[in-house]
Formats: sequence, structure tokens, C-alpha cells
Amino acid sequence: MRIFLTLVLLVCRLGLSAQSTPPAIQYTDAQARYQLAYAPGWVPPRTAGGPVATFTAGAPAIVAMVKVSQQPLPDDRRDLRLLGAGRPDSVYQRIQRLPRVQVLRLDQHSNGPTDEIDYEYTYAPPAPAPRTHVLGRQLWRGGYEFRVEYRAGTEQDGRYLTEGRQLVESFAFTNAPWPSRRYADQICDGKMYGIAALRYHDGQWEDDCRTIYEFSNSDPTAKPRAHRRVLPFQSYALAKGFDNCLYSVTKAPTNAPERVYRYDPAARRGAYTDWQLPAQGPENVWISAATDDHGDLYFMTSDANLLVRVSPHEGRVSVVWATDPIRKAPYYPIIGFDGAGTHGNFCLDDANTMYMVYSTDGSLLKINLNTKQPAPERIPLDGLPVRGGYSDLLMQNDAAGRRRMYLAGPHGLYQVDLARRKATRVRGGTYTDLAGCNLFGVVQPAPPSPPPTPTTATWEGRVLDATTSLPLPQAQLRLDHDEVGTAVLLSVRGNFTYASKPGIAYQYHAQHPGYFSTDSTWAAAPGPLVRDILLRPLAVGATQQLANVQFEQGKAAMLPSSAAALNKLVRLMIDNPGLTIELRGHTDNVGPPEKNVVLSQQRVAAVKAYLADHGVAGSRITGLGLGGAEPIASNDQEATRRLNRRVEFRIVGLQ
Repeated sequence: MRIFLTLVLLVCRLGLSAQSTPPAIQYTDAQARYQLAYAPGWVPPRTAGGPVATFTAGAPAIVAMVKVSQQPLPDDRRDLRLLGAGRPDSVYQRIQRLPRVQVLRLDQHSNGPTDEIDYEYTYAPPAPAPRTHVLGRQLWRGGYEFRVEYRAGTEQDGRYLTEGRQLVESFAFTNAPWPSRRYADQICDGKMYGIAALRYHDGQWEDDCRTIYEFSNSDPTAKPRAHRRVLPFQSYALAKGFDNCLYSVTKAPTNAPERVYRYDPAARRGAYTDWQLPAQGPENVWISAATDDHGDLYFMTSDANLLVRVSPHEGRVSVVWATDPIRKAPYYPIIGFDGAGTHGNFCLDDANTMYMVYSTDGSLLKINLNTKQPAPERIPLDGLPVRGGYSDLLMQNDAAGRRRMYLAGPHGLYQVDLARRKATRVRGGTYTDLAGCNLFGVVQPAPPSPPPTPTTATWEGRVLDATTSLPLPQAQLRLDHDEVGTAVLLSVRGNFTYASKPGIAYQYHAQHPGYFSTDSTWAAAPGPLVRDILLRPLAVGATQQLANVQFEQGKAAMLPSSAAALNKLVRLMIDNPGLTIELRGHTDNVGPPEKNVVLSQQRVAAVKAYLADHGVAGSRITGLGLGGAEPIASNDQEATRRLNRRVEFRIVGLQ
């Protein structure tokens, strides 16, 4: 019976213990793009929609908040990998503009399609506002910027910083698919387009070349949707990008560089891009355009002597060739005489093959795009009208993955069976160029490759006064690895930069007369890290924990690891002979409180004895035992309870 009651009490105690730390609450945004977890006591956003979600703590007076924001990147940045080989300049410069800023951490990394910068800093806004503590994550994914940021006064650190940090770190993207704005991430839809060569106006036919007709790839015979006069110029060339936008250029023979125009059929809006095609040559026009399996756009002149590639995801324009490769074909004299029709209209398949159409009779020409070598023979097609006027080709796949080629001919759109070399008319209409890219939409584009892993690790920062944020250029900074120490030089502004091989662990030590010294570690990870070193000035009332000075449970015997910290205190006392201190002893909560007070007094006496044995006069040291009244960690388990068995010192005099 006694054993049974003991088990019941144990279970009840565990239950009460579990209830003392309620589980975090999950939050998912309205678009199901991301989720995070917040502690009970934090107030979540009232609605899950909108570009900003704010979590608050300290109600009714809000003293801490975590804000999650999302916004689309500008068009000129959405396709870029925003973490290059250099340091995270944009975030660093934003932080550096703040008053009396202290950078606690700033580093960057990539995870597949996501680029991220993590940061933590404090700054002092104009009085009477208190110093503010900020930590956050800035992420770029799919052409969007996400920012998750904790912000509160530093006086709230003891209450809300840990929960705020956990909330920020819990932010993660969900597995639910959501549309990317990055060009290389797009999947083409099942639509094809053609520029109308003619229009019926005021009872007669006239040149158009500005209206675009939209067809369903699954049924090109269905009535098309008209985008009337949406091009700001007459055009013979049209390509469809992976972003399902249409790209065109004027047919005017200007022999000058021409900017590419983008038209969005979904929004029915258009604008010029920054991409500029080179001058096309005298008496020449841009006659055709197409898309390859990488989403690159190609434009060709009417004499086929100039083929240009535009890479939207890189923002780069390059020349593929400046001389027509068909000139090397055996049949070129038959199609290349003065006054002959053009063969500059083309399409691309997914095997780096270009098909061109001879406008006079509709026969096809093949070129290996890698080698620039033409096939030795033309491909004649049956089923075409005798008269000429063949203006473009388009290679598509249907929903089942079957390859289809379309040919724009005189007063009709034809489907081409390459195996049988036969063309069949599918609908009427005269089109100067055809566009589509869902040949490649059945294959998921490969995700963009992450930036190469940096081969160096760089730590950049400043040594600052922790109270005033002023630089301490006369401070001494040393990095130690495998018992080898390296002095790091500081600039007149207290800045330093140190480069290393990734994977090395360093111990660093910083000191300055009139300040507490600091010791910590730096694990050199690939890439840049920005982190300031803060030195606290010696001042009456300042308290410092003797790090790693710990004791056996229930005893005043110091653990062997305590010597290093005690030796630092000895050096501080010797270097500052006018310094007097009060030792403050603490215990965990195991045992009667009155005995813990006595134990803490004994531990203070042990530390005082160590200092006296190493040359510090006892008259400079007083002591106070506080028992378990001021814990700094949980007493629920030994791993954290041992942190409460400690000794601190407080400065009581400084001359």
C-alpha cells in the first residue's frame, strides 16, 4: 500500500510539473506559407490574414512584441540569390545607422531555396526611451522577403527574451505549395498565343501586328481570347516566359538597340524591361522569338544572321550567333538567293534542336543549337497550300506529354506530324509569330543551386563600452586555438576583422583597463559573421558572476573547473588596487532554507580564502550568503539546478 501511494504521489507530482510549463501554441498564417509557436501569455494576431502578424506580451501594457512581415521583392531583385560571396551589407548597414548600436550577432546561410540572415543587437533611442533589444531573422524565398523580429526594452530581457527568441526561432515554412515569383520557379500554363497579322477595321482589312490571340493548348480550335492592340508597337516576334508573361520587340528596322517589352495576359498590363537587344543590322527586323527548356528567351532577325538569348533569371543578354549557320547547309543556294523568302522564323525543342521554317514553301530546317551545325537536308511537309507565307513555328506538349508542332501559314494554323512529315489545318487566322512554353511545363524545373559554400570564415566586429556603446580602440583582443594565441589588431574605431579556415574553434579574450574582461568562444563557420564584443566598465554596484565557479552538491568544496575564473578575479583585484568587492553566495533549493544560507556563507568563505591565498588582502573582501533566494535557473532538474550553486561579486568601492 505504501508503494502504491508513493507511485500515486509521484505521478501527481509529474502531472503538476508538466502543467507548470504549458506547451507552446501553434500558429499558421492564412496562406499556409509559414507557421510558428508562441508561449501561453503571448497574444496572437486577431486575424491570420494580411502581410503583418504581430504577437504581443505584457498586456494590458504591451512591453514586448514579435512581428512577422512578408512583402514581394522588387522585380529587379526577385530572381537573385541575395546572399553572395560578401558580407550581409544591406542588413548590416541598416543596423549601423541606429544610435549607440551594439551588434550581438549577424550571420547568414542558405538552405535550398531560402536565403537567410540572422541578427541580434541592442540600441539606445533618444531619451527617455530605454535601450531596445532586437533579434530576428530575414529570409528570402520565392521572390518574397519574410522578416521575423522580436523587439522589447532590455529591462524586459529577464521576463520575455527567452520566449521571444523561441518564437522567432520556431518560424518555418510549411510543406504546402505556394506560388513563387522567381522566374526559374515558374511552371508554364496550358496556353499558346499568336500575334494577329491583320484586323478588320471600318469595313476593310488592315495591318495589325499589335493584337495577341490567346488559345488553349488542349483545343486550339476553340474561340480564342483577344488581347486587342496591347503591344505599344507592331511586332513580328513573340515569346512566352516561364512566368506566363509574353515578351516582344518592335518590327521597326531601326538598326539600333531595342528594349524588350513584357505583357502579362492575366493582368492585361505591360511595361518595358531593362533587357536590350543589340542593333539588328540595316534593312533587318526582329522576326521571331522562342523559349528553351531553361526559360531563356531567343530572338532572331529576318536574315537569320543574328540570334540573341535573354536569360530572365540572370538579367543577361548574350549573342548566340552572328552568322547564319544555314549558310553551311548543302541546300542553302536553293533558299538563300537574292529575293528569296526568309527562314528566320523558328522554335526550339527540349533536345537543343532548333527548327526553322522556309517562308516560301513551309519546309523545315534543323540546326543543332550546341554545335551550330545544320542537318544536311530540308524536311518538306505534305498538306500545305502551294502559295507561300509561312511565318512561324511553335513546339508544344499536350497535357499527356505528347509533342506537337504548330505552323503559322497563310490564313491558317497547322499542326505538323514530324514522323509523317504532314501538316493539317486546325483553324483559320494569320499570325506573324506564335508563342508558348508548356512544352517544358510537364517537367518540374530544377531548383536554383545554392551559392557555393564559402571557403573562409570571417569574424567582423567592434570592441565597445557596454554602457556607452563607444569604441575601445586600446582594448586587447586575443584568439587562442590549440594553445596558440593570436593578437587581433583594432582600428582607431575599435573595429577588427579576422579570417580563418571553417571548422576551427577559438577561445577569445578581450580586456581593457577599467573594465571587466570577457572570455568566450568562436566556432568558425563558413561565411561572414558580424558580432561586437562588449566590455562592461568597472563601477560601484556592478555585479559579475564568477563563471564556472561551482560547488559539489551540499558542500562548500569547489569543483576543479573553478580555478580559471578565480584566477581572473585575482588578476582583476591586483590590477585595480583600489577595488573592493562583496562576494555573494547562492545555492539551489535542495534542503532546508536555513541550512542553504549557512552553506552559501561557507562557499563565500571558500572563495575569499582562495583570493587571500593568491595575494588579495582580506580587508578588500566582504561576503554575504543568500541561500536559494535568488535562483538564475530552474531547480527542477540537476542540469539547470547546478547553475544556481554559484558565487557572484559586486563592486562596493573603486578608487
